[in-house]
Amino acid sequence: RLRPREVIADYEHTLLDELDLRIEAANTTALKRNFADGELLYVPDIHWSLVRENLLVIERIHGIPIGDVEALKAAGVDMEALAARGVKIFFTQVFRDRYFHADMHPGNIFVDVSNPKAPRYIAIDCAIMGSLDERDQVYLAENFVAFFNRDYRRIAELHVQSGWVPAGTRVEAFEAAVRANCEPIFGKPLAEISFGVFLLQLFQTARRFNMSVQPQLVLLQKTLFYIEGLGRQLYPELDLWKTAKPYLEEWTRERTSPRRLLKRALERAPIWLNELPALPELALAALHQHAQGHQAQDTGRQLRQALVREGRQRAAANQQLAGVVLLVVGAAATVWPAVPPAAAMLVLTGGAVLGLLGSWQRRRH
Repeated sequence: RLRPREVIADYEHTLLDELDLRIEAANTTALKRNFADGELLYVPDIHWSLVRENLLVIERIHGIPIGDVEALKAAGVDMEALAARGVKIFFTQVFRDRYFHADMHPGNIFVDVSNPKAPRYIAIDCAIMGSLDERDQVYLAENFVAFFNRDYRRIAELHVQSGWVPAGTRVEAFEAAVRANCEPIFGKPLAEISFGVFLLQLFQTARRFNMSVQPQLVLLQKTLFYIEGLGRQLYPELDLWKTAKPYLEEWTRERTSPRRLLKRALERAPIWLNELPALPELALAALHQHAQGHQAQDTGRQLRQALVREGRQRAAANQQLAGVVLLVVGAAATVWPAVPPAAAMLVLTGGAVLGLLGSWQRRRH
């Protein structure tokens, strides 16, 4: 259940990557690209011409170490804003980029105090970075939102649906256990919340329900501990839940917005179009396979079934293609002054529905 081999193998991979400074340089460049505007987080430039496996040369930075609270206060830094910005940086990395600095201890974080009311973080040492796949990202976000809304039933259902607890787990019993762990921490400032005790309670729950440890989230959990320590040191009154909840709710709305659906459809349109010419060959191959695997008297029935499937596949493919065309037309209409915005949105919505329905029909048949 604790999957120690997988966890140790993941740490082995992380530690070996730390020994190659070219990997750290590439990580630094990737993180800098994600925060290109530099408003919340500044990442120093890499001097690539000087980088070797055992040599890393980066831009010199100027800032106050985030652990020097007295110096930050003496510089007039808004400590509440600094703590809140740290939380926002973390959630931006995890839920916007799915790529996060996983070694955010105080020695790796500095503060640019040139604008004390909007202090900017500076991050160094990107040797350890974490990443999430889209499934983990969505799962975490939905769990956090359910947690903030005290929807313990939804948390229990998500655990079962994801396979992190066995499929036969009684949702009602798991819901009650999650409620017992989460309810005491609501409404308290960060200074009164111990994530250590909270995680210990979750592990006790895990023993009861055979919850598996997820190695891909170990680095994320470690980073959460760092965030807790930094937040408590900078501004003990910070309400982590109040700060994070609006961000996650906005992320959830954005993920299901028509703009997001259009973007995903346009990204997949070349794949759908590329698959269309292969449909007749796939249908013929299916016909031959069915014909060879059955008795001669069943051949006619199998051919009819295969032709029906082929017809349905073609109809679904045409439906997908029509959806793509409508999406392209709708996207063009949004920037055409003569077309009312409502009409453009209607075309986009129709294209998205047709495309998704066609995709579902193809998988079904």
